[in-house]
Amino acid sequence: MPDIVRITSDELVAEISSLGSEMQSLQTTDGRDWLWNGDAAFWTGRSPILFPIVGKALGNHIAVDGLSYEMGQHGFARRAEWVLADASTSTCRFELESSQDTLKTYPFAFLLSLTHSLEGHGLTVTAEVENRDSRPMPFGLGYHPAFLWPLPGGEGKPHTITLDNGAEPLLTRLEDGLVTRDKLPSPFSRGHLTLSHNLFEADAMIFAEGAGKGLTYAAEGGPSLKFAFDNLPNLALWQKVGAPFLCVEPWHGTAAEAGGSAEMANRPYTTILPPGEKARFAFSVSVTG
Repeated sequence: MPDIVRITSDELVAEISSLGSEMQSLQTTDGRDWLWNGDAAFWTGRSPILFPIVGKALGNHIAVDGLSYEMGQHGFARRAEWVLADASTSTCRFELESSQDTLKTYPFAFLLSLTHSLEGHGLTVTAEVENRDSRPMPFGLGYHPAFLWPLPGGEGKPHTITLDNGAEPLLTRLEDGLVTRDKLPSPFSRGHLTLSHNLFEADAMIFAEGAGKGLTYAAEGGPSLKFAFDNLPNLALWQKVGAPFLCVEPWHGTAAEAGGSAEMANRPYTTILPPGEKARFAFSVSVTG
């Protein structure tokens, strides 16, 4: 069985599993849940980390220098057992290191660390990727946290997404799990979107650029979650239609393009990390209400 680490602040309590370094719960100290519970009737995920790809690969295979490797949706990190590297009352860090198993599907030596940290009403999740290989390493990294819809105390109220930058980013959709090249009109009006379940009948809403570095997910006149993103230029919103959760997903990288290349280096928004270098990706969320 995976190990579970519990961290706390004055206002929040979180539990993180060694399986996938995935957050299992996020509560305010009054006992209210904010994170989706992984009910298998809808979706078993809660807050998976996506690495070394975000989304799907063409035919579930990636290519590196012309050689083909099998790669499932969202990569392997979310289904791997991680090692607890450090923990305190309010912070824990799990690590995933390349192994003989990972090299069979992703031919690079790496170290991926994921830190969950609580302070007051806020949670910060930070990923650091280190290239331990002798050649440049292409990868994508994303977060996939699911929060309750309706939010606790927001029952019966309209729920909204409001972008900090007030933008109207163009919408991208998926075709058999791959991103299309068509850009659709934005569902946002001056940075504001009122959520409805039918928005997700065509799968995730992806905003490859222009959504900015922060947003607020809120019940009108009720509780809210305020997000900030660091080095995560792509945004997706997703739910299983009719399910009581909303995924707010900041990414650096997207699924492969329909009709595009299988080469890892050619995937949209891929990071190509030089040997010996590190890259950092983080999001924070503050609970109000």
